[in-house]
Amino acid sequence: MPLDAAQFSLPFRPFAARMLAEGLPDIFIRAFAGYYEQLVAGSTGLIPEAEIEPVTSLPDADTFSEELAAVGEAVLPRTAVIKLNGGLGTSMGLEQAKSLLVVKEGLSFLDIIARQSICMAVPLILMDSFSTQEDACHVLCRYPALDKRLPQSFLQHKAPKINQADLTPVSWPANPALEWCPPGHGDIYTALVTSGTLSALLAQGYEYAFVSNADNLGAVIDRRILGYFASYKLPFMMEVANRTEMDRKGGHLAQRPDGQLILRESAQCSEEDQDAFQDISRYRYFNTNNLWFHLPSLQQVMQEQAYQLGLPIIRNRKTVDPRDADSTAVYQLETAMGSAIAIFAGAQAVRVGRERFAPVKTTNELLAVRSDAYELTADFRVIPGAGRHMMHFVVNLDPAYYKFHYDLEARFPYGAPSLVQCTRFDVRGDVCFGKGVVCRGEVIIKNESDRQITIPDGTVLEGVIKFT
Repeated sequence: MPLDAAQFSLPFRPFAARMLAEGLPDIFIRAFAGYYEQLVAGSTGLIPEAEIEPVTSLPDADTFSEELAAVGEAVLPRTAVIKLNGGLGTSMGLEQAKSLLVVKEGLSFLDIIARQSICMAVPLILMDSFSTQEDACHVLCRYPALDKRLPQSFLQHKAPKINQADLTPVSWPANPALEWCPPGHGDIYTALVTSGTLSALLAQGYEYAFVSNADNLGAVIDRRILGYFASYKLPFMMEVANRTEMDRKGGHLAQRPDGQLILRESAQCSEEDQDAFQDISRYRYFNTNNLWFHLPSLQQVMQEQAYQLGLPIIRNRKTVDPRDADSTAVYQLETAMGSAIAIFAGAQAVRVGRERFAPVKTTNELLAVRSDAYELTADFRVIPGAGRHMMHFVVNLDPAYYKFHYDLEARFPYGAPSLVQCTRFDVRGDVCFGKGVVCRGEVIIKNESDRQITIPDGTVLEGVIKFT
């Protein structure tokens, strides 16, 4: 029987009608209806501190043996790579997929990811948004050596934004596209099904998938980790890393009293629990968003639950136009991909080194990765430069002058300075850098004048440099 808006509760029918008109699949509409009913019932998606416990120890990937690497090598032909590629990078002033940014040696994120997959001889599949799919496909078409037997891309769904005042679908005639939002990367499970990608993977004999963000070039298949995942016949596994002061506000791993692992995001933590949430000695591990799926187990769980995993709801308060704080207040209902760790019985987490977590969310991180603080290996892995320990490397650029990628490129016209010997690079004020600039130790530049300062070619910078 075809889905009809009348099959839903009266408050949800306007949402159902809008989603049906957009051609969204039944499975997704039913899932969103479930989250909407939770919102109406007063659910906030909060996970109280009193209901969870810290995770004190985990298997450490740095100790995994070469025997596990051999197992990983053996199952590599049955493994696929999935990259989340829906982000536009609007926070850096981009109007296209962030993965198209040039990041290293003239190569974009997608160029590097494609070459990684070719070197590993594994298929590459992107989860795109409507805004990124066309551009991403143009890039992948340049790589005929990529495995083309599987779909190279599938689409993330979109969800209606909800007016906070009356919980109706928000209306924004000035730009109707803003009435919709991504449903969070937790949508991957539904989208794998509705796109037919999961069926295609299983039909061709694939058993394992490694999933990560396209902007995290540290996320490559590690044969030892794959071997561990396959040897223990796990349904789901999350890579976590040690939290530092920089990670206090990010999601962390926890467990229920029965030992079931869960993920708690900042939006799921109440104000009164914030001190405990940000206590990195209590909650020691954060989610890198590098995940491993056993595809037959995923298919089984999805079928058993009528394709509704029931991931914990995340209720985000926003405005309908994110650039206009005075526009209509809305809720965006989202789910997190990693929260599925609470759904799969027997799911595990493993601790990995920080080198497997090198995301680019800001121009600070973009400049760092572009610099010689990171190297691009012959097999297209992006790793810390010789002698670098990335836990002690901080780049902090003045957002008034460097927030957007075009501002960064205008002030570093010859590329990033040498940062391989630098532990801190802090720039305040308007500063333009010449060719061949070298930074050593802690470098703090303060331009307190009302004009742009230029650092001459070949300058070696150390300590605090002040311009007035």
